[in-house]
Amino acid sequence: MATAYLNRVATAVPRHDVHAPFERHILAALADDRRRSRVFQRMTERSGIEHRYSCISPDNLSIGGFYAPGAFPDTAARMRAFERHAPAIACAAVERLLGNSERRRITHLLTTCCTGFSAPGLDYDVIEHCDLPRDVERTMVGFMGCYAAINALKLARHIVRSEPEARVLMLNIELCTLHLQETGDLEQMLSFLIFADGCAAALVTADPEGLALDGFRTVVIPGTRDLITWSIRDAGFDMVLSGRVPNAIQIGLHERAGDIVGGTAAEAIDLWAVHPGGRTVLDAVERALDLDGEALAASREVLRNYGNMSSATVMFVLEHLLRDEVRGAKGAKGCAMSFGPGLSAEIMAFRSA
Repeated sequence: MATAYLNRVATAVPRHDVHAPFERHILAALADDRRRSRVFQRMTERSGIEHRYSCISPDNLSIGGFYAPGAFPDTAARMRAFERHAPAIACAAVERLLGNSERRRITHLLTTCCTGFSAPGLDYDVIEHCDLPRDVERTMVGFMGCYAAINALKLARHIVRSEPEARVLMLNIELCTLHLQETGDLEQMLSFLIFADGCAAALVTADPEGLALDGFRTVVIPGTRDLITWSIRDAGFDMVLSGRVPNAIQIGLHERAGDIVGGTAAEAIDLWAVHPGGRTVLDAVERALDLDGEALAASREVLRNYGNMSSATVMFVLEHLLRDEVRGAKGAKGCAMSFGPGLSAEIMAFRSA
């Protein structure tokens, strides 16, 4: 049976860096509440994030903008914005990934997204604008949240193992900033501080280059169903991200540390690609698996430069590893891991080719 390889990853983000403007906007809203303002400032300083990108300009946080105070958009307006902005970001990633002749050889297109939907949708736009074959087989992995990319890689592996000539294009695109909510709740404000927009495009084939996809497993942490939820409501998609998530991840992973990658001990892993759901999430993984301080360096750098882009984020980490650490590291063992609603961890074992 053929081995599937993640050959390459290319990424794209919108042009608006909104992290600092967002901080200023929230601090202005908290100006009359010194205690909460101090808490917010302390948490932002510890977030580990310096840049986050959005398809929405920071100017839209003012009166008359997309997020006008007292007049935040309804779900329909947010979906129209998704339809307007998502194709350009997705196509930018594909253009960076594939040459003109290579894109005509694509046989399958997998798309993950939990922040916008339409039909005919983003996959049709990408086929049309990026000149993909009209008979490409399409699959949408929808509304799975941050761990969707690992599930899509699992599906790509199944395709290549059953059809060795297959060339799978995978797109992970999220426009998380379309779902900012108008709220006075400090915990919810802090959760908005994390999320950003971005897209990753990846090529999975039987060509022995990049990362060999060796296996997958799921860890469901009992009693955590309500810690991460993502629901469609009248004013966009409503997220609940409990402050108890990092501790739940730490306990859940620690209990399974001995067999986290199909029986491979954590200390035997050379390369880590952990979804940076936030600084405290990475700290929790580090403690749970007793990792050294540099093990999650790629994840922390992606968090610092891009924030949490839901399903796209772990692919940014894998792109970082492919670019900077995998070269010359033939046979190095790796583990990719993402967390999402459930609370579940989706885990992928890989090795450098």
